Amino acid sequence: MVRWLEAASLPLSALEDPKHTRAALEAISLRLDGTAAAASTYRRKRAVFHQALEYAVELGELSANPIHKVKFRKVKTTGEIDRRAVVSPEQARRLLVAVTYAGRTRGPMMAAMFACMYFGGLRPAEAAGLREANCDLPATGWGTLTLETTRPESNKRYTDSGEANDERGLKHRGSKATRRVPIPLELVAILREHITRYGVAEDGRLFRTRSGKSFPGLTVSMVWRQARMYAFTPDQVASPLARRPYDLRHAAVSLWLNAGVHAPEVAERAGHGVDVLLRVYAKCIDGQHEMANKRITEALTT
Repeated sequence: MVRWLEAASLPLSALEDPKHTRAALEAISLRLDGTAAAASTYRRKRAVFHQALEYAVELGELSANPIHKVKFRKVKTTGEIDRRAVVSPEQARRLLVAVTYAGRTRGPMMAAMFACMYFGGLRPAEAAGLREANCDLPATGWGTLTLETTRPESNKRYTDSGEANDERGLKHRGSKATRRVPIPLELVAILREHITRYGVAEDGRLFRTRSGKSFPGLTVSMVWRQARMYAFTPDQVASPLARRPYDLRHAAVSLWLNAGVHAPEVAERAGHGVDVLLRVYAKCIDGQHEMANKRITEALTT
């Protein structure tokens, strides 16, 4: 295989010629079927390619990073959330009920996990890593989740443990960093009921299969698709409305901003930087146009 790759590939020094670098950039801008890839996909692949070339320069294989010689740009993406995907509180609660009807045991065992994404704004990997020790669930009032680990899903070939879910720290934070997330009474009650009904894994994790493993992503997606069909009209099912479980987190953060919670507090709860928060969720804040129009009218009539 290595001999075939050597025979079929250009030498690394060929990238000194900008035409070969451009060809590589054009290749990563396309999908396997030849159609254009999403701007975010291209940006991610370009970053990997750029880092590989920087390493080649470090090793002395290239005199300079040839990617800087090529003016090849895709349309930039801001990463803004599609507001059509953001559910209302009533729609979110309807989805959480519908999840319990998706399968005899799988849906009911996942319902509290989805509730954490909506009422607590947790990322799916953060919910998967949640342990009983991380939960302060008082009998009355607000509770607290102290997040310290995540369990993202990867191919077993690329994890240290050989399992699909390796335990890692919080996203964009140090390995020992934690994040405190206050949660409303509604989620406190849901988690207390979940623990009473299903218990916890040997390591204290709240959400796992009967065998103690994290729920596979394909199973989570299947349950979510069924729940959308139960909770929504056919037109809503065909729309972007809560198409992915991650959209529950988007709905949570949008709700906090719409409620008037200050951006630094929302960013702290969501695990975002304030600049990223406002850029990503700016168009999901309802009522801005009406408020702006009112202020402009008042200014014109003063």
